[in-house]
Amino acid sequence: MRFLPDTYLVRLGTAGYLLLSLYTLTLFSVAAAEVTAKPAKNPVIVLDANGVKNLRIETEPVEERDFEETAFTLGRIEAIPRNIATLSSRIPGRVVELKAAPGEMVTAGDIIARIESRQPGDPPPVIALRAPISGMVTRLDVHLGDPVDPDKTLLEITDLREVYAVARVPEYLAGRMKPSLSPSVTSAPVPPSTNAPTTTATIPSPAPAATPAAPAALANTPSTVAHITAAALPNEKFDGTLLRFGTSADKESGTLDAVFRLTNSNGLLLRPGMRAEFSIVLSRRAGVLSVPKISLQGEPANRYIYVRDFDLPNAFIKTPVVVGETNDRFVELISGVLPVDEVVTRGAYSLGFVGQGSISLKEALDAAHGHEHAEDGSELTPAKKAEMEAKKQAAQGGKAADAHNHGDEGGGSFWMYTSATLFVLLLLSLVIRGGNSPSESEDELVKRPAKASHAKTAAAASSETASGTESHKPSLTNTSGGH
Repeated sequence: MRFLPDTYLVRLGTAGYLLLSLYTLTLFSVAAAEVTAKPAKNPVIVLDANGVKNLRIETEPVEERDFEETAFTLGRIEAIPRNIATLSSRIPGRVVELKAAPGEMVTAGDIIARIESRQPGDPPPVIALRAPISGMVTRLDVHLGDPVDPDKTLLEITDLREVYAVARVPEYLAGRMKPSLSPSVTSAPVPPSTNAPTTTATIPSPAPAATPAAPAALANTPSTVAHITAAALPNEKFDGTLLRFGTSADKESGTLDAVFRLTNSNGLLLRPGMRAEFSIVLSRRAGVLSVPKISLQGEPANRYIYVRDFDLPNAFIKTPVVVGETNDRFVELISGVLPVDEVVTRGAYSLGFVGQGSISLKEALDAAHGHEHAEDGSELTPAKKAEMEAKKQAAQGGKAADAHNHGDEGGGSFWMYTSATLFVLLLLSLVIRGGNSPSESEDELVKRPAKASHAKTAAAASSETASGTESHKPSLTNTSGGH
C-alpha cells in the first residue's frame, strides 16, 4: 500500500523533511513538559518515640549567626620550645632512686631522682634532683642504677598547657592572614641547685625584638584564628591564634608554616607530633541565616533538610532549600526555612531511608488528631470544608466521568506518544522509498507525457479499425438477403 505518490516524495525536498522533524520534536517536547510539570509534595515522616530514640535524632533551631569564610589545611602539634626543661646531675655518681616515668605529671620542686656521689664516705653522699618546672615527663634517658655524669641529660619535662599548632598554608593564602603583633614571652625557672634545694633562680625574660609596624589595612583587624581538630581527638575542638609565619617557604610545595598558639585544655589532650586539621578563618559576615552542616542532605542540585513539625509530635517535613556558602561547620541558607524552624542535625541521613514510605501531612495530622485537616495541614474551617465537599461531589459524578478524567491524565500522554511514533515511522518509510529508487521516480515524471501520447495514438487506431469493421456488416447482410 502506497501512502503518498512518488511525485509528492520528490517535491517534499529538504525543507519538508526539516518541517516534519521539527513537528516531531515539538510533540516530544510537549509530552516531556507535561510529565515534568507535575509539582511534588513535601513528604512528612512520622515516627514514634522509640523510632526517634533508635535513630538518635537531635534538632537545633535555625538562627542568624556570624558566618565565617574558612580555608582548610593540614599541620601538626608541636611543643613550645621555652616550655621544655631537662634534668641533669651536677656531680658524677649513679641513680639510686627514680620517681618519674614518661607520661607522668610532676610539679616544680618535686624530687624526681636521687644520685649517690662517687666521693668516698660511709655511706657515700646522696643528693636529690628536683623538677625544674611543672609539666609532663616526655622523655626518660636513665634507669635505676645507671651511672650519671654532669654532661648527661637524665629526663625531659614539657609544660603542655600551651602548645603550637603549625599549619602548612599556600603562599597566596598567607596574604589574607594577620599574625599577632605582640606575642607574649614568659620566664622559665632554672633547675634549683642540687646542693641547696631551697635556693631557686629564674632567667630574666629577654626584651622582645622590635616588631615592624603593621600596614594600616591590618592594624585595625583582629589576628587570624583557626578552628583546629586532631585526628586522634575527633570530638575535641580547639581555637588557636596566629602567632607568626615560618622563616622560609617550601619551594616544592609552595607552602609556608603558620604557627598558631592554643590552650591545651581538657586534661592536656594534645601531644607533640599529633596530626592536626585547620579551618583558618579568613573573613566574617554577621546576621547570616545558617544551620549546622550535618543537617544538609541530598545532591548538589537537589538540597533539602528535615524540619520538625510544630503540631504533630515526632513528625519531620522534608523541606527543599537553596544554599549559599559553606564552611567547616555551617551552611548558609538563602531560602526554604525561617528562623523559628528546628532542623534535624544528628539522624538526618537516616531519615532519608525512613522517608521512602512516608505519608502526606494531611494524612499524618488526621491520624494523630482524630479529625480531618486541610491539604496544607491547617485546621479545617467551614469554608474549606465546604470547598472540599464540593470537590468530592464533583469527583463522584459518575464512573464514566471518573474514567474520562483518568483518561485525560494518562491517555493524553499515551496518544501523544503513539501519534508521534506513527508519524516518525511514516517519515522513515518515505525516506527509505526515496533512497531506494530516486532516479526511477524522476524518469517516470519525464516519460509519463510520452507514454500518455502513445496511449492516445493506440486508442485512435483501435477506434478506426472498429469503425471499418462495422461498415462492412450491412453489405454482407444485403447480399445474403438477395439470395
